[in-house]
Amino acid sequence: MTVSTIVLLVHHDDVLREALVEQCQTRGGFDMRQAPGVEAALTLARQTPLDLVLLKGQEPDTSCAEACARFRADGIRAPILILSDDESDTARQRALERGASDHIQQPFLMSDLIDRVRGHVRSFEQAEQAQIRIGPYQFYPTLKCLVDESGLDIRLTEKETSILKYLHRAGDKAVGRDELLSRVWGYNAAVTTHTLETHIYRLRQKIEPVPGVARLLVTADGGYRLAG
Repeated sequence: MTVSTIVLLVHHDDVLREALVEQCQTRGGFDMRQAPGVEAALTLARQTPLDLVLLKGQEPDTSCAEACARFRADGIRAPILILSDDESDTARQRALERGASDHIQQPFLMSDLIDRVRGHVRSFEQAEQAQIRIGPYQFYPTLKCLVDESGLDIRLTEKETSILKYLHRAGDKAVGRDELLSRVWGYNAAVTTHTLETHIYRLRQKIEPVPGVARLLVTADGGYRLAG
């Protein structure tokens, strides 16, 4: 099963926010999270790695640009799409300068919004997968391998690659076992935490510089995170 795209919608209007969340879930198949404002959104973003943020601020639109800047300052790397009532080039430029990935004028067709979301998520994933630094390794998700400083190639399975990708997306935050199971394996009643722990054990055997000592892929807060 393909794991759903996690999209956070930030919208101050409760009724419109709920309606848009329902449309995104039903028509786009996205795993939607929602918040009425920036503070609540930042709290959610710190807890769960996001694939994309949909941001609709209160008027004037400068609040959207400022909110976008706060997301970037907080370390959120996912694409940010601003939903705007302002059709001026100035508003668009202001948003892009503060870290937005796109500026979508309202009203819009739902199909167009879904296509934009998918396009930005796809581009974001491709950019992230090009080359990632993890401890003493260069991680190449597309090739499913790690290369150490001596040039040694460490081959990874698909699940090991997905685990490292998701933990990298989480930054210095620990990812719970249930969340990691859901994001890597999808919904599968036959998969248990024992399955995850087995994959973590085998992955550590491949990547930990000192055998039996977890210094790079560490256990933390009921889950796992990448150190350093």
